[in-house]
This record gives sequence, C-alpha cells and structure tokens, in this order.
Amino acid sequence: MYHYRKEGYQRRSIRLQGYDYSQEGWYFITICCQDRAHLFGEIINGEMILNEAGQMIESEWLKLKIRFPNIHCHEYVIMPDHFHAILEIIVGTTTIKNTEKLDNETVGSTLVVDHIDGQPQGVAPTTTTTTTTTKTVTVGDIIGAFKSITTVEYIRGVKSLGWPPFNKRLWQRNYYEHIIRNDLAFWRITEYIKNNPKSWEEHQISKKRKK
Repeated sequence: MYHYRKEGYQRRSIRLQGYDYSQEGWYFITICCQDRAHLFGEIINGEMILNEAGQMIESEWLKLKIRFPNIHCHEYVIMPDHFHAILEIIVGTTTIKNTEKLDNETVGSTLVVDHIDGQPQGVAPTTTTTTTTTKTVTVGDIIGAFKSITTVEYIRGVKSLGWPPFNKRLWQRNYYEHIIRNDLAFWRITEYIKNNPKSWEEHQISKKRKK
C-alpha cells in the first residue's frame, strides 16, 4: 500500500491473499535497484536525465506491449535507483511467443547468472524454433519478464559499454504493487509519477541541509 508523506512515499510489499493478479485492472508498480544503486541517470533541475542504461530500461518497458499484447503501459518514470509505472491488464489471457528474449518466468527457460572476474554474466535463453502459447498472465509474470530481460541487457552493457557493475542482481528480488481501484486514484498516482523527479530533487536538497 502507498502512503504519501512530505519526504516521499512508503510501501509494504504485500500481495492480497486470494486476489487474482491476472484480472483486468490498473496496477501501480515500483521496482528498486539492488542496494538502491544509482544506475539509470541523474536528476537535474527537476528532470530525470537518462543515461544509456536508463534508455535501455525505457525501451524494454515499452516493448512489453509486444510480448504481452493485452496490456497497456500508462504513466511511468525511470529514476536513478528505481522505477514507477502504471500497468493495465486489459484481459486476463494473452498469447506468448517463445523467442530468445523471453524470460524464464514466461516461457520456462532459464536465466543463468555466473560470476566471471567478479562480475555477474548473464546468458539469455535461446531457441531455434518459435512456439505460441496461450495462458493466463499475471502481474508477476509481466514484471518477472521485464526484470529478467533488463538484467540480461544491462549485463551486455557492462561487458561491451562499460556500464557500472551491480551487486549480484540488478533489481531487488521483490517488487511493490498497489491495485488502483478508481479513476480518482488513477489520476492521483499519475500526478505522483510525473512529479517524482522534482520531489526526489527537493528531498535530496533537504537531506543535504540537515547534515
């Protein structure tokens, strides 16, 4: 659940017991980097300036619509160390194509993470054939795919582009979600997401003044 405070937001990672997370609806999603590492850019004058890694995160988020045709990605923001978005499931089932970039939670492949010279190295799932499966897809399936795909792409950036390495995993193991139950909540959260970079900067300035 989310609670607005002067210094930002606070959440508890709790899934509603018995709730069907494949059903139609809006979901407010937050995913945080492991150790809250600042990997995706910086905020300047209240605006988030994405680096190459942040641009990759944005690209892969928007591509989810291709992998899961029955979803819609509403307002989102990539922050230095976390990601906010409103995800809408339009219908409860979707057609999934088994291609090399789909992750293990979606198609049953395995994401392998080894440690070579102290740096995690990802191996993307591969296949020589394309199969089509119709299944009920949950919020967890979608977020799991996003986290796995972006982890593989980030590792490639570390290896070939010199991106900063991460500690064991790119994202924290869990994610945070809030079920948006009406239009008023939808628009309030939309505004919260839009204003997140400005709020972040104000919070950072306040922290420095207190030191």
